[in-house]
Amino acid sequence: MRLRDCYNFHDFRRMAKRRLPGPIFDYIDGAADDEVTYRRNSAAFEACDLVPDVLRGVAEVDMSVTVMGQKLAMPVYCSPTALQRLFHHQGERAVAAAAGKHGTMFGVSSLGTISLEEARQISAGPQVYQFYFHKDRGLNHEMMARAKNAGVQAMMLTVDSITGGNRERDKRTGFAIPFKLNLAGMMQFAIKPSWAIDWMTHEAFRLPQLENHVKMDGGALSISRYFTEMLDPSMSWSDVADMVQAWGGQFCLKGIMSVEDAKRAVEIGCTGIVLSNHGGRQLDGSRSAFDQLAEIVDAVGDRIDVMMDGGVQRGTHVLKALSLGAKAVGLGRYYLFPLAAAGQPGVERALETMRTEIERDMKLMGCTSVDQLTRRNLRFRS
Repeated sequence: MRLRDCYNFHDFRRMAKRRLPGPIFDYIDGAADDEVTYRRNSAAFEACDLVPDVLRGVAEVDMSVTVMGQKLAMPVYCSPTALQRLFHHQGERAVAAAAGKHGTMFGVSSLGTISLEEARQISAGPQVYQFYFHKDRGLNHEMMARAKNAGVQAMMLTVDSITGGNRERDKRTGFAIPFKLNLAGMMQFAIKPSWAIDWMTHEAFRLPQLENHVKMDGGALSISRYFTEMLDPSMSWSDVADMVQAWGGQFCLKGIMSVEDAKRAVEIGCTGIVLSNHGGRQLDGSRSAFDQLAEIVDAVGDRIDVMMDGGVQRGTHVLKALSLGAKAVGLGRYYLFPLAAAGQPGVERALETMRTEIERDMKLMGCTSVDQLTRRNLRFRS
């Protein structure tokens, strides 16, 4: 299978599965418990139908949006995700370059595999830094200071991961960083030698944002232990309010799902929220972001930028979210599978595919700008 044969999310996923050892593919593809929420994230869009207008003169279409003070050329962005150089040696470098080429936002994670500073040098476009709230308060302050010095304009604090989700696929293979695989996991690596060669012939794996705080030797933390041992489950609204004030700029909370929490985010001075269930990787059985979008937009959409992620695989999914009031839509697995399959060319093809779909679908909807997408164009099936 070649990159030129990939036309949608499912094609990229199949190509990545052929290249990656099973434990790494399952780390991207897997979710919590029975993965009900993971499946619901995409299925939620299918319960909503688009109602197009015609004869609207759609020769030119403007897909741009402004989110947290940053203009994006299209209404999707690459959500910050962890461990990207594990999937392909180019990792965040490929994503930063591809996002910059398409004029959209990307983010570096505190579990990112290149530094904030390097990512900023690759792309001068819109960028966020996603971080977690650690028990080590000094680490929290250090991360914000580094982001500000690097010229990052917006902080994104993930608030739905005070402990790790129950990701049973990883347990079955023994997935951890560094690798501590069981026999079944090791066999999966043995049958995918191209990935192993790629891994061994490029620079050593690093977590630059954490390397002064997490040792990557034999006593290193697994990803699940990172969440359960380093993150602070006592994090409260007052802690977040202090960080918002200390940052003094665009500040976003990722993982908001209730109206009450959305209102609190506004009260403490946040400028953005991302409705998200972490791709179904945390609390299985939680509601999809798309299902929750309308009531949160109704409650706070005129006071804060509301975004969402989870299960987005098509341009029509994006249009449905925008019609409900989302300012922009985050992509995760949608770009991770093409990254794993082909590096930067894969991410570029995926983003170009999404851009083409959104442009085509806006024309078919009779819309020449994003603000023309409204709930008038939607019908929900009972």
